Amino acid sequence: MHMSNKSLPARTLSVAPMLDWTDRHYRHMARQISHHAWLYTEMVTTGALIHGNRGCFLDFNECEHPVALQLGGSDTADLAQCAVIAAEWGYDEVNLNCGCPSERVQKGAFGACLMNEVDLVADGLKAMQDVVDIDVTVKHRIGVDKQEEYAVVRDFVGTIAEKAACKTFIVHARNAWLQGLSPKENREIPPLKYEYVYQLKRDFPHLEIILNGGVTDNDQVAEHLQYVDGVMVGRSAYHQPLTMMGEWDARFYGDAHAAMTLSKLVPVLQTYAEAQIQAGKGTQLRHMARHYLGLSHGMGGARQWRRTLSDAKLLAQSDAGLLAQAAQALGV
Repeated sequence: MHMSNKSLPARTLSVAPMLDWTDRHYRHMARQISHHAWLYTEMVTTGALIHGNRGCFLDFNECEHPVALQLGGSDTADLAQCAVIAAEWGYDEVNLNCGCPSERVQKGAFGACLMNEVDLVADGLKAMQDVVDIDVTVKHRIGVDKQEEYAVVRDFVGTIAEKAACKTFIVHARNAWLQGLSPKENREIPPLKYEYVYQLKRDFPHLEIILNGGVTDNDQVAEHLQYVDGVMVGRSAYHQPLTMMGEWDARFYGDAHAAMTLSKLVPVLQTYAEAQIQAGKGTQLRHMARHYLGLSHGMGGARQWRRTLSDAKLLAQSDAGLLAQAAQALGV
């Protein structure tokens, strides 16, 4: 059953949409660790959703709520159509990508280059809001290329808030350099300007402002939350899921349920993997195990865990029992 927005937790913490990483298998695991954080899909283009295999892009596990679909696109009619599909599929939010810097995205006139097309963005968000009851949000950068001044992102947010009544802005606190940098370099080279994101919250106190970019530990999360409404974490939540997300519910949501441990998690993941493999849709152990490598982060024997779960020969058997075998080697 799809939960109504009233019962959804705050977006205090969320896991960023990451291409090739935040698929449904990763999100299932993440949900076992944090019950409250918002989870985002990989970016799906409107074209893929309209013309492709929807189940392939949209299927999720019922436990994943609250879960948001991130869309890439700029055509208002296509965005509206996809928002309806997302709502019908049971997503809790649809998010428009205005931050992805890859060249492939630029050719399709979406992602970060949309920051230069604020009216188009406002029209797209409004078109989506007109047809669905779920939240419509936007994820963007603080500027494009050499736009260094704060006014750029302030005007972008202000215009959209006014024209589209959009209330939730997820702000990656870096510029996107559309020329000369790869997407990976775009996550690392343009300097982080957290102050710009804090200033947005001061200038637009009625909006929900969520900070994204470069957050690597929970003390940083706590620091940012003094100035903004929420923090979205990407790679650290992926590469060290238990150490990063394991504290979130107790520390940031006031929910003191027993923290997830690897020994408690392994049987859950094994049951899940068995069911996925047996469903006969072509899912193999390697599709899931690749997301589990970081679970042993910071533990003795972590290397052995990773080696077992990335061994192509062992994975080829697609036997979920390999998870228990890897855990044994860790002594959990």
